[in-house]
Amino acid sequence: MSATPAATAFYELVARRRDVRAEFTGEPVDDETLTRVLGAGHRAPSVGMSQPWDFVLVRDRVVLDAFAQHVAAERSAYAADLPPERRARFDRIKVEGVRESGLGVVVTYDPARGGPQVLGRRTVDDTGLFSVVLAVQNLWLAATAEGLGVGWVSFYREDVLSGLVDLPARVRPVAWLCLGHVGGLQEVPDLERHGWRARRPLAEVVHHETYDHHRQEHH
Repeated sequence: MSATPAATAFYELVARRRDVRAEFTGEPVDDETLTRVLGAGHRAPSVGMSQPWDFVLVRDRVVLDAFAQHVAAERSAYAADLPPERRARFDRIKVEGVRESGLGVVVTYDPARGGPQVLGRRTVDDTGLFSVVLAVQNLWLAATAEGLGVGWVSFYREDVLSGLVDLPARVRPVAWLCLGHVGGLQEVPDLERHGWRARRPLAEVVHHETYDHHRQEHH
């Protein structure tokens, strides 16, 4: 059975989504579009309907610059631990577009949201954190549909980022998302283009009934 037009459009959107670094133009995102994108994130499913996320919008150039400098320092520390060949390859990979995008969206997790007994979180506490990641994915796909780019920056220390945006002690920063207009999206993801990592075929990750321990992991 062939996919419906709506399904085909969705699958094409998923395939087009990229983790953007170098393609940001710096053009501001208008408030109406930004509200739609954030609204998609806010419509994500969450455990016990706790909606444990918040979105901190960062446009202040001082904060953007401070975060970019912190990311650069963490990138250098990571590179120093790599073997020479791997380090040379990593040097060609851009890991953030903090300044270029002009807008950072810090997505946070508040474990106290929803009260002390969140329905569905009793035995797997991480379902709260998983809910926030679902909000990130919704936001990311909506941004892609709007012709915008998103880059998830992970080279940071949580305490540093929390201090930059003044988070309460209980609230965890889950993602800094660079969000903005782009000149275009890469056909091939950056890490594949630079030979850092190849995409695994679907057949290698699908198991039937039980986990297949004899399947070889590709490094």
